[in-house]
Amino acid sequence: MKNINTAMSDRRIFTPGPVQMSPEILAMGAEQVPYFRNADFSAVLKECEARLLELAGAPLGSRVLFLAGSGSLAMESVVVNLLSAETPCAVVNGGSFGQRFVDICLLHRVLVQELVVDRDPLTDWGALSVDGKIQAMLINGHETSVGHLYDLVSTGRFCRQKQCLHVVDAISLFVTDALDMQKQFIDVLLLSSHKGLALPPGLAMVVLSPAALNQIVKQPNSFYLDFNHYLEDGLRGQTPFTPTVSIILQLRARLEQLQQEGMASAIAHAQDLALHFRDGIRALPLKPYSPCMPNAMTAIQVTSDVPAHQVVDALERRHGCVVAPNGGALRELVFRVGHMGNLVHADIDRLLLGLQDVLN
Repeated sequence: MKNINTAMSDRRIFTPGPVQMSPEILAMGAEQVPYFRNADFSAVLKECEARLLELAGAPLGSRVLFLAGSGSLAMESVVVNLLSAETPCAVVNGGSFGQRFVDICLLHRVLVQELVVDRDPLTDWGALSVDGKIQAMLINGHETSVGHLYDLVSTGRFCRQKQCLHVVDAISLFVTDALDMQKQFIDVLLLSSHKGLALPPGLAMVVLSPAALNQIVKQPNSFYLDFNHYLEDGLRGQTPFTPTVSIILQLRARLEQLQQEGMASAIAHAQDLALHFRDGIRALPLKPYSPCMPNAMTAIQVTSDVPAHQVVDALERRHGCVVAPNGGALRELVFRVGHMGNLVHADIDRLLLGLQDVLN
């Protein structure tokens, strides 16, 4: 097929973040940023908190904190505010984002019992062997580096048995896969704007259950990330520092849309895209890397001699389809395709045609 030089406006984003945004959300991002230290913005922030608590199935008395930063900021904020150096925590390490949790804990001198797993859904607690008392178990509900989904009901029950906090990075789960804090016994939920919510990157959210609120340290080793200040200011619909004003306005619109259409509909849409894509690659020299895949994305192993990173480059250069490479040991073997955001079957079909061309 003849090479094409596709303009950015004609490209399609199939990465697991950022994702293809709707025209309505894009238009909101082009508007003038309003002033935010007033009653109007306070009402917006309070509305976003109430809608998020409902959509996440949060326990009564839970709170939402809005942080200006990426999902990794949310990860670090939890370690700073909820964990102490005296008692170890456990971290499920099944890929680069599990390793990130480990690295953050070690940086802040929190003792870590590292639970290394390889594409194990953790439905069986056997892989979750910890010694003694732990204060929390940290897990990436969907390990995005390898496209693998954990059984959060199972891990939540394990945390209840161990009487520790169940801290779940749901950054790549929210809006695309089943998520309910009460049904999955989640105490701390980490969210970000640029994946299933299909907003620009830059806004992180932390949902804290009453059990988590009771464990916040009084004087964390951070000025910017002190949850106590966020909780106090949040009562009046404000944040202690400048928030991502435009993204929060976009968030309000997106949450209103999700409540009107229903979270089940949004999840079904992501699942439909995922199944359509996975069915379409059956005849290609490709296979899913994980046996337990989320709706949000598919990590794909190339079974031919074509290096995975070359597939990624050729798809964008020749077909305007942007997918995500892997790094490290999986660079030559695996790439990732997201099923989030403003995509339809026609977009998936375009990607499948590109893959046929690139791999033949």
